[in-house]
Amino acid sequence: MRLLFLSTAQSYRNNDFVVAADELAFEYVLLSDGNVGSTEPQVISLPFENVGVVLTRLRQLHIAQPFVAVLALDDSGAQLAAHIATVLAIPHNAFAAIMAARDKSLMRDALSRAGVLIPTYQRYTAATSIDTILAQTSFPCVIKPLLLNGSRGVIRANSVNEFLTARNTLISLLREIEGPAGEHAFLVESYIDGYEVAVEAILDNGELYPLAIFDKPDPLVGPLFEETIYVTPSRHPVEMQHAIIQTARNAAAAIGLVSGPVHAELRCNDAGVWVVEVAGRSIGGLCSRTLRFGVSDSLEILILRQAMGAFTTPEPPTRASGVMMIPIPHAGILQRVDGIDVARAMPFIESIEITSPLHQSIRTLPAGESYLGFIFARADTPEQVENALRSAHVALRILITPLVILT
Repeated sequence: MRLLFLSTAQSYRNNDFVVAADELAFEYVLLSDGNVGSTEPQVISLPFENVGVVLTRLRQLHIAQPFVAVLALDDSGAQLAAHIATVLAIPHNAFAAIMAARDKSLMRDALSRAGVLIPTYQRYTAATSIDTILAQTSFPCVIKPLLLNGSRGVIRANSVNEFLTARNTLISLLREIEGPAGEHAFLVESYIDGYEVAVEAILDNGELYPLAIFDKPDPLVGPLFEETIYVTPSRHPVEMQHAIIQTARNAAAAIGLVSGPVHAELRCNDAGVWVVEVAGRSIGGLCSRTLRFGVSDSLEILILRQAMGAFTTPEPPTRASGVMMIPIPHAGILQRVDGIDVARAMPFIESIEITSPLHQSIRTLPAGESYLGFIFARADTPEQVENALRSAHVALRILITPLVILT
């Protein structure tokens, strides 16, 4: 018995899942859509768009030694993973559920039918007239793409002029990503005031097991929504924490997820807990490294145990922890990051990872698609963790030179 991983060559997640599989002595095959730089026989590179070629190869491997589970390590392989699981008769979330977890319009439709609290929303395309959109839009609003994640392309607009600028910015980004053809669809939603949290959980046989509630102490009010600090355990009232978990549970059920990791983003105010999105995957980037269960189990270990039918409710973390996704101050060429040793030596700081390659271009939101890096902290209290992350960030000196465009 073995696992099948699907991922991209550039994914942050590959190494942590491979390490977890090795620690558990689970055999695996990693299918990547590009060269991951490995000569290991269990690593296969095939373009995901060649579905027939992929299925032929995997059928051969499955006959020789069956796969027990198929896991998409990031969003890029989610649809293909569901298709592979169907063809090979491997238990998996339904294709419709996977699509609803990927496509924000389908997600909103499913959540609305289930009565889950969500913003008012409307789906449009680049071809929709401005007059039509404005006739149906109240301000403030938020415009967002259907398939991108990490706050990419998400912009708040408080007026008609701001909306027109935001729409043009998003359409340009979608044309860059999807090409000039296509409908370039997007959502326009009402802006929901309040504070934001994230929930990390695992579904096993339809039952949701909460693992962590992350507070986001930096306000996310727009016009862009760059996420920075996540801290757990939550400092919000216990009653609100129960409501947050129940809303995440209802949202996962509404879109049809029954198995595997769940990452939910929610916004809270006096009206209740609102669903920003719910994804059938674990937390993005390297952020999962902030979670440790029992003695030293990683989030990836819990996910793989569940996939192999060996999930048990984990012991909760014994200390507070958190991560800062290091903000990108401005676009350009990342030359160097100084002060890392000083920041790393600060109390409660566990590690600092600069993940953006040096001497390469780096972009800010709304177009940017990657983080500059991550700072991790662990301490006795959430307050100590948050303060440590902020202090370490202040110690970093990030040198980014302007990108010179030759004409």
